[in-house]
Amino acid sequence: MEQNKKPRIIFMGTPDFAVASLDAILYAGHNIVAVITAADKAAGRGMKTNESAVKKYAIHKGLKILQPEKLKNPLFIEELKSLHADIQIVVAFRMLPELIWSMPSMGTVNLHGSLLPQYRGAAPINWAVINGEKETGVTTFKLQQEIDTGNILLQESFLIADDETAGEVHDRMKIIGAKVLVKTIEGLIDGSLKEKPQLSGRDGQSELKHAPKIFTETCKIDWDKPVDQIYNLIRGLSPFPGAFTYYDKKILKIFKSHKEYISPKESPGNSQTDKKNFLKFAAADGYVYLDEIQMEGKKKMLIGDFLRGYRGEKM
Repeated sequence: MEQNKKPRIIFMGTPDFAVASLDAILYAGHNIVAVITAADKAAGRGMKTNESAVKKYAIHKGLKILQPEKLKNPLFIEELKSLHADIQIVVAFRMLPELIWSMPSMGTVNLHGSLLPQYRGAAPINWAVINGEKETGVTTFKLQQEIDTGNILLQESFLIADDETAGEVHDRMKIIGAKVLVKTIEGLIDGSLKEKPQLSGRDGQSELKHAPKIFTETCKIDWDKPVDQIYNLIRGLSPFPGAFTYYDKKILKIFKSHKEYISPKESPGNSQTDKKNFLKFAAADGYVYLDEIQMEGKKKMLIGDFLRGYRGEKM
């Protein structure tokens, strides 16, 4: 590539998290020749067409948009080749076949929401909070065959507050990640960045923690666990998909809570309430007070509003 010529960049991403990166790359003056995002989906009662956050942003900015149903579709591959990208950037997209990630001359760069090699997988923010980590960060790395294992380009760490939810960490991380991604692109352009292989647990790293996809069973609260573990699960799954328990034989999602360290009088999972201001559940070594909840079939609300209006069997 000629000196002073801006590299041709293809950006791949779908959710709101990726929009911050796309915006930062554009704001920095880089040349995005196309945006690849998920296909539109029909959702809701009226089956209204739902466009990804990245697509909405790309339309607003007048960018070329590609939405392949299948990444190995020959027509899509040909169109991709015709764009002659120098770099591909991937932020919260999907797993790419080698045919695609190996295409650009300067490689394909992924932004991941953890300090790799820790928390490889689909849900790094959730699992860092669930596990009570005090620190997390972002990593840019070159894609290779095995997921989240490519050579590291840049990393930046930041602290997680004791009361932060996964949603709050997500909102800070997308801004931090966007800045690191711009630095990465510029470092690749001027040749100042050197790739570093990821260390494994055998290479001096502490035991590797993983970040698999969150399933329903992950979200069910086990009241036999210590208060701290339950509290971290609640904030690690807030605001989505939400930790849950059962109350009056209905699903009760919990988004915010606080702790009380006192030997519980009840067996784990039993609850106490004054029917006005508090509802708490016994855990192994104390109580978890519910602060913001959503009863099955109802809207999200503060616990006081819920209790003052609830007329179920438990009342």
